Amino acid sequence: MTESTLSELTDPAVLPAAEAAALLADAPWTRMVTIGDSIAEGVREPVPGYRDLSWTDRVEEALAAVTPGFTTLNLGRRGLLAAEVAAGQLGPALEFRPDLAFVVAGGNDMLRPEFDAAGVRRELASMISAFRAAGADVVTIGLLDITVAGLGPSRHRAELSARSRRLAALTADAAAEFGACHVHNPPDHPVAADPGIYSADLLHLNARGHAFAAANTVRALAAHLASA
Repeated sequence: MTESTLSELTDPAVLPAAEAAALLADAPWTRMVTIGDSIAEGVREPVPGYRDLSWTDRVEEALAAVTPGFTTLNLGRRGLLAAEVAAGQLGPALEFRPDLAFVVAGGNDMLRPEFDAAGVRRELASMISAFRAAGADVVTIGLLDITVAGLGPSRHRAELSARSRRLAALTADAAAEFGACHVHNPPDHPVAADPGIYSADLLHLNARGHAFAAANTVRALAAHLASA
């Protein structure tokens, strides 16, 4: 099946809404908050054949289908560094009293001339630990390495790939330290290497990419529930 004939109904990398809900049928969460940068916000472009939903929209849809009165708050805003996410969003997020919190930050730090990886890990740890102390389950996201799809300036691809993988690793490490759920988006996944999942800015995912990311997230949440 060629990319031009793919749709949400035929794409093997996408979870149908009913299947996503079934995987999360035993989820205990009633209040979900998302903090972070453009990835948390859900920046994307539409794609024919796919609903114009972000990955968070799809996760919310699945959880709302199995939990009456499910409530969400997304504070994500594009362009923010990890420290700015912590300073501006953590307080309002905690005031929301979530029992499920998504923390997505570090991507903009990674793109700066100097990547302070240790500083990003400290900020992630502070946010994750604050939510955990408040009694919430926490989910972190491992970013895709866009260079496997041939994206990014050719002269910077090796450095960008190394930084992407370092960010994913330190995010997973911070999550593990506090018992959070980490969504691993493997760089060797065939879909990750497909330029057709990205927007025209060659940086953010499009609606098809968000559907793929949502499927990975729902499966990670289901595995987290099963291991609890």
